[in-house]
Amino acid sequence: MELKDKLISSFLAFEEALDTDSDIHQLRYDAIKEFESLGFPTKKQEAWKYTSLNSILKEDYSVFPKKEDAIEYRDIKKYLIHDIDTYNLVFIDGIFSSHLSQTTHDKIDVCLMSSALNKPKYKDLIDTYFNKLVTKENGFTPLNTAFSREGAFIHIHKNQVADKPIQIINFSTGNESALLVQPRNLIIADENSQVQIIERHQSLTENPVLTNSVTEIFAAKRAIIDYYKIQNDKSSASLIDNTYVDQKDDSNCSMHTFSFGGKLTRNNLNFYQKGEHCDSTLKGITIIEEKQHVDHNTLVHHISPNCESHQDYKGIFADNSVGVFNGKVLVNKEAQKINAFQANNNILLDDKATINAKPQLEIFADDVKCSHGCTIGQLDEESLFYLRSRGIPLKEAKALLMYAFANNVLESVKIPEIKKRITHQIALKLGVSLGFDL
Repeated sequence: MELKDKLISSFLAFEEALDTDSDIHQLRYDAIKEFESLGFPTKKQEAWKYTSLNSILKEDYSVFPKKEDAIEYRDIKKYLIHDIDTYNLVFIDGIFSSHLSQTTHDKIDVCLMSSALNKPKYKDLIDTYFNKLVTKENGFTPLNTAFSREGAFIHIHKNQVADKPIQIINFSTGNESALLVQPRNLIIADENSQVQIIERHQSLTENPVLTNSVTEIFAAKRAIIDYYKIQNDKSSASLIDNTYVDQKDDSNCSMHTFSFGGKLTRNNLNFYQKGEHCDSTLKGITIIEEKQHVDHNTLVHHISPNCESHQDYKGIFADNSVGVFNGKVLVNKEAQKINAFQANNNILLDDKATINAKPQLEIFADDVKCSHGCTIGQLDEESLFYLRSRGIPLKEAKALLMYAFANNVLESVKIPEIKKRITHQIALKLGVSLGFDL
């Protein structure tokens, strides 16, 4: 049985086991019908032209884990940013782990999607925000909506600042021969609020896992959201990530994506500026090798005037790896005095490495400053010669150049421990010791 047919046939059993209100039931039924109509995207669709899903959809994924596997803190410590105090939301094979997590309802809500969907006190928030940003561009989002059961629910109340960062960590234990997990996150930052969030998906074995993640983020007036996605999974793990960001007046949202591992990673990142004086930052570093595949598909939709957006994605590709960057800036007619910047720079280390880049601007306003650029090349030979003439070995010289190439993305990271962790990870990927920490 094909995966699509298996999911559709499994839906009734899943839905009947849930205890949610009638509106959510109807939403799920509508979503599974939408998925049945759309199916999985193929290379015939322009947005998926360079990313084939055939290799990951052929697996016989288990939709419902047969049992919960208890893991200890020592098993996962190295995957957490553990040198700072954080709230942790830890999920194991899609199931919340209470003994590894720290939640709160003190001035802010850091809790579970299942609680928000089931408890009356959250009904107004769910009715206002849940499933309101998602688009119908591919079948993965309605599939997630149909099977949405668990994930992170974060609500930062008006005039509140989260006292420490929040980590959302999804682990796959390998109990199943192949597993499909579908986390659903909802993040609401009310007026004048601030929050920092770190998200990671991690396999603990080599068993195949496909994660279909959907995150909706709402930033009210003057809200500040600082979000980090760390993607460094095993070569048997694939991730389809759909993230939607809604911004109101004077809000500031930044999204840093660090893609260092996994079989296939697709990041669909959509920003909608629905108020004046919004500031959106989208930055990423990709360093992959072997046959790994990373696809960044971004959209910044400037709907209101007097806003800014900054996109900067760096890619380093070795062996037979494949990178894709499809970045789009859309400026409405009413969105005058926009300042939009987009850059995508790539280095190919081997002849068989591939990058497919498609920067796009669609501008319907006439008083804007918009620019985009894309470069693809190799390491500069003159710079290499200079470093080697100063006694630096070839391997270390290459690593220093590649680190310098990616460093301007790290400069905007606001959590020092994340910057230090990413610097160390870059050194590991390049196979050297850089000799310094940040």
